[in-house]
Order: sequence, then C-alpha cells, then structure tokens
Amino acid sequence: MKTNLCSILHHPKRLKMSGTTDLPKVPAPLKDELSQFDSSKMKHAETNEKNVLPSKDDVQQEKRHNSILNSVEGFERSQLNPTETQEKMVLPNADDVVQEKNHQNLVSGVEMFDKAALHHTQTKEKAVLPSTEIIEQEKGHQKLVQGIENFDTSNLKHAETLEKNPLPTKEAIAMEKSAA
Repeated sequence: MKTNLCSILHHPKRLKMSGTTDLPKVPAPLKDELSQFDSSKMKHAETNEKNVLPSKDDVQQEKRHNSILNSVEGFERSQLNPTETQEKMVLPNADDVVQEKNHQNLVSGVEMFDKAALHHTQTKEKAVLPSTEIIEQEKGHQKLVQGIENFDTSNLKHAETLEKNPLPTKEAIAMEKSAA
C-alpha cells in the first residue's frame, strides 16, 4: 500500500504538533518506503533557470541611475547663491509705433469701407483675331509639316555615291616625301 505525504498530512488522525519546532511523526509504512527508495532509478532532468541575471550593461546603467538619484536627494540648497530677477520692459521704438498705426488704419479702412460709394462699370472684352496674313503663314506651315509626315520614300530612285576626294596613291606619297 502506497501513501503520499499529502494524504498523511491531511488525514484526520494526524499527529498534533506540540510546538512550532516539532515536526509531525512519519508513519511506519512511509518510513519503510523512504528507506527502500533507490535514487539511481530516477531520471535525469535539466533545470532551466527562468530568472535571468542582468547583464553588465544593465548593472552599470542601474548604478548610474542610482548615483543620479543620490546626488539629487543629497543636494543642499544652502550651496545656491541668491539672485534677483530683473524684468525689463522694452518699449517700442518710433518705427514700430508708425508701423502699428499704419496697420490699424488699414484694418479700420477695410472694415468701414462703404460699398455704396462705388460706381457701376461694364467690362468690355475684346477678342483679337489673327490677320489673314498670319492665317496664310500658318496654313503654309501646316502643309509643309503634312508633306514631311506623309512623304512616300518608295518614289525615290536609287543613287550611287561617288567619292570625290580619293586617297593618294603610294607613288604620290613617295613624290611628296622626296620633294620635301
């Protein structure tokens, strides 16, 4: 009969502890089983550490952070020098005043403008047409372009090219060399 530790500890006839240092008594069948236990029959298991230690950079970064916090916490205000703040009111110069007045006059002029004071006008649009000479020039240009685009190369005759500047012969080159 096999028994496990949990069933023994939760059993109603469990032995009561007399003090905090006393341990419960182990029943005889469990003692026998523990004494006959062979650890060589156990399988080997790899332990994976899940709590990874910080790297060297992490430790240095934390040290820097802690040193900054310590210097801020340990800062003494008595080392500061008292200063007085002087607020200077800069008044605008004459150019700034003139520029602002011009801007205000312009804005008020636009806001107070009376449309009734305007006179009605009629716009005349004149369309300038090209003269007959310009039209004739353009027609001639279009005919030239069409003639070039529609040119039929099959009407051309075959022609042979004759070279009019022949190379000198060996005798002519020899004569020139001897003359020089």
